[in-house]
Amino acid sequence: MRLDEYMDLEAEGERAKRRRLAQEKSYDILDHLEQFQHRFEETVQGDSLFGSVSPSIFVGTSNYPNVSTGILSPVGHEEDAAQFETSAGWYDEGVSIDDVFQRRTSLLNSNQTTNSVEVHDAWDGFLGVQREVAIADRPVSVEIGLDGTPDIDFDVTENDIATPTGPRARAQSADLAENPHVPRPVEKTLEDDDWNAEGAMNYLYRRGFDVYEINTILSAGALGQGKNRKLVPTRWSITAVDDTVGKFLRGGIRTNPSVNAVEIHREEFLGNAFWVILAPGDWEYELVELKAPGSVWNPDPDAGMWLAADREGFEGRTGYVEETAGAYHASRLGVLEHLRERGRQGKALVVRHVSDDYWGPVGVWQVRESIRNAFDGDHAEAESFAAAVGQVAEYLPVSLGDLRRKSTMASGLQMNLADFS
Repeated sequence: MRLDEYMDLEAEGERAKRRRLAQEKSYDILDHLEQFQHRFEETVQGDSLFGSVSPSIFVGTSNYPNVSTGILSPVGHEEDAAQFETSAGWYDEGVSIDDVFQRRTSLLNSNQTTNSVEVHDAWDGFLGVQREVAIADRPVSVEIGLDGTPDIDFDVTENDIATPTGPRARAQSADLAENPHVPRPVEKTLEDDDWNAEGAMNYLYRRGFDVYEINTILSAGALGQGKNRKLVPTRWSITAVDDTVGKFLRGGIRTNPSVNAVEIHREEFLGNAFWVILAPGDWEYELVELKAPGSVWNPDPDAGMWLAADREGFEGRTGYVEETAGAYHASRLGVLEHLRERGRQGKALVVRHVSDDYWGPVGVWQVRESIRNAFDGDHAEAESFAAAVGQVAEYLPVSLGDLRRKSTMASGLQMNLADFS
């Protein structure tokens, strides 16, 4: 199937219908914050939040290692607590940006500041309750003592890794209102004080835990060698898990046969369009991001298209991902999962176009799920990798020349170990 034929088919498909439905949803975030204040006043009894249900936790980055650590509770929506936890299910629902902000701003972050991130034996008090919530496999009933009313505001991160956070309130205490259910594989990682964090993460992934669950457990300091267990800021844990699991998957496909044709896959979600070109050859990967003027990370409407790229070859890369940050690891994970499922390896170029419809950062989960789902259904094919790049460029807001100047793979350059020194 040629790319133009695939585009015509994809436009009429079920995913396009889901996107249209999502775009029809609209919520006023400011009005929603006012509604939260009313729900909070109705729910709080004295200085305590009784009968709340927590689906997740949050660990901040500011002033590390004296970080803010919080228990997240969907005030007024306790019966639907699981829906407020970031997960792959949000993609399946076809949530809009407004939906994400509404859910996140419905989560009260009852928090305390820690004096240390060392948490090996910390299972008492507020921190202990937070860790119990993190390792449970379902939302946990809690009772939280608060110090004053919440700060009715929400915070977006400086990058697109973590989801926005909602209102915050100082917590004096926290108690469990039930015994959390902890899956046996998680108990096993906790019981083994000699198991390093990377091995424990990969073990949980192999046992069917998604990266969302693993990064919460890691963030609570519940993975790794006993003496080294520490709270990990949420933003850091998300990227750490994507990177660690991605390296595990990459190691598993390196002896696989190559894909035998050049394929073009596409997905569009929340104002982001993703193109994935797979081609025969040894593993090689690059993410190129095109951020439109007026989009969340390129807000100046007169700034011109902003381009970023990071890459790796067969041996992986050393050093920090400079330009594409957490999106690099999230996108790579989706590609590697697909190749593992097929029992193949290959070259993978991912192009992400962030349009001006992407007005608020919802978190890197939308990159991960878009790539995971890009491989569902039909795809286009091309005679060569260069031909595929040329065809995709026709649908991009930059010229083929601009793309080649930014992208190592699109320019046809071969990578070697010197690229990673």
